[in-house]
Amino acid sequence: MAAKKGSGSTNNARGLAVTLRTSRGRSPAQQRWLNRQLNDPYVAAARQQGFRSRAAFKLMELDDRFKLITKGCRVLDLGAAPGGWSQVALLRGAGQVVGVDLLPIEPVSGATLIQGDFDDRDMPARLAALMGGPADLVLSDMAPNTTGHAATDHIRIMGLAELALHFATGILAPGGAFVAKVFQGGSEKEMLVPLKQRFASVKHAKPPASRKESSELYVVAQGFRPA
Repeated sequence: MAAKKGSGSTNNARGLAVTLRTSRGRSPAQQRWLNRQLNDPYVAAARQQGFRSRAAFKLMELDDRFKLITKGCRVLDLGAAPGGWSQVALLRGAGQVVGVDLLPIEPVSGATLIQGDFDDRDMPARLAALMGGPADLVLSDMAPNTTGHAATDHIRIMGLAELALHFATGILAPGGAFVAKVFQGGSEKEMLVPLKQRFASVKHAKPPASRKESSELYVVAQGFRPA
């Protein structure tokens, strides 16, 4: 499905709440998740506008605030599945969009999406070749499978974010930007030290599309300074 140009608005998706009449063998947790999905205006808006996930609105809101996606820029999407962030990058004027994920990704018209591990030794050169040069923007909406144990989940996602940062510093063009998902929990502050050494501006942001009950934040670093 082709995505329509999105503004980040969900006004047209708001309506009456939907209540499930029967659980049909679902666990209470599954029932709560399904109820939340059915009544989430971002889920409805993503479906209406042709985006692959509600996460597309998170990137739109971050871009509205920080002006991350510039006309003709090269964008690298780490953990790109199911492709919503790649869709947004193209719609907002990126010239080259390359995405990589451990999972297979359905094609997105205008983007180059490959299956693989971004941490493989040969991946930086491969991705740079696909982009036609260094990246202007590296995006990471990656998150590990959660365990339900907050401290463990926090350590896991911070490990992914740090790997993404290390990767980004080897492929970003001077002046480029880096965006990564992190969880609130204390150690996300430790990541600020290496970020501030390599970027002119570093901020945390929680876009409106992030669920209020979620501990997720995004670190937004701009003005990359090569070592």
